[in-house]
Amino acid sequence: MKIVTQVKLIPDAAQASALSATLRTVNDAANWVSEVAFVNDVPREYELRKHTYAQLKEQGLGAQAAQHVIKKVRDAYTTLHANLRAGNLGRKGSKRRVKAESKPITFRPEAAQPYDDRCLSWQYDTQTVSIWTTAGRIKDLSFACAADALKVLQLHRKGESDLIERNGVFYLIATCEVPEAEQYEPGGFIGVDLGIVNIATTSTGYQAAGRRLNRYRKRQLALRTKLQKRRTKSAKRRLKERSRRERRHVKNSNHIIAKTIVTEAERTGGGLSLEELKGIRTRVRLRKPQRVALHSWAFAQLADFIVYKARRAGVPLVFVDPAYSSKECAECGHVDRLNRISQARFACRSCGVVAHADRNASHVLARRGATAWAAGRESRVPSIP
Repeated sequence: MKIVTQVKLIPDAAQASALSATLRTVNDAANWVSEVAFVNDVPREYELRKHTYAQLKEQGLGAQAAQHVIKKVRDAYTTLHANLRAGNLGRKGSKRRVKAESKPITFRPEAAQPYDDRCLSWQYDTQTVSIWTTAGRIKDLSFACAADALKVLQLHRKGESDLIERNGVFYLIATCEVPEAEQYEPGGFIGVDLGIVNIATTSTGYQAAGRRLNRYRKRQLALRTKLQKRRTKSAKRRLKERSRRERRHVKNSNHIIAKTIVTEAERTGGGLSLEELKGIRTRVRLRKPQRVALHSWAFAQLADFIVYKARRAGVPLVFVDPAYSSKECAECGHVDRLNRISQARFACRSCGVVAHADRNASHVLARRGATAWAAGRESRVPSIP
């Protein structure tokens, strides 16, 4: 299983200048390669290399750096074409799609640049790296990270690492191949109901209330509205800072929730049953005030965190269809729209059970998860001789 580990570089003034100049040089080169690919409609990396490699070498880039620039550009166009085929940029003729198709892809001056083991080496005992730059190779460049992150790097780092710059601070993001834990046989399943008022509710009793996070987002939305009205350079700079800050806050909250859920399943020897929420933004119709909350909540991110943490811990996990889970009684299975009295209250019209609506839905999902696991696991019946 692939995960990424981020370390912070601690360069001196000369080293920081060399790193900054390197990123700007390779991204300027990537913009030129992108124009060549767009004008000549070069579909393959090998053909693009024939058009650009010699010129990149003449500009002073090393062999590996030139190869990575070309590959970065080709990967960007591959992603663009995949998004176009999937309809993620709108229908044919739409403004957004026409804008994406009508000009070359551009790279920011501080955009990430990939490094492989030929142009980047790690010294874990001294916590330093040796890295290629346009000004020559920098040796003994210190980096800082958590003790757990350093351990993961030592044991599992494999493949490329990306050099990026954020607000004048340099980071290396390394790819690590972490082995998955052996999956155990679950003694039962824990249903996880995801929502906006309550971010996550499990059938074991854990509930991550979304009230605090929703208040935070509402406040950030009001501040963004004020800044957007100003339309000044400083306002735009503040908007970017706040956007990054909000993403970090939400990501941290999702990490905490996912870790709590997976740890509870591991402790009890149970599996996890999650809702399949792909495409929810296109399926669900809401009033305009509710759309902001729906579209700003990271449904996929929380689910992805739960999935990868479960795989690392060996916790069995299944995705189930969430249809009518909010209207189905966990006790008798009766489905009725009138069962859901309010957002938080559930009362079955058939058996009379009264429960918290999200808690009831989590029990429904737990039962569906157990059914899906039983239907999908390998048969243990002895073969006939």
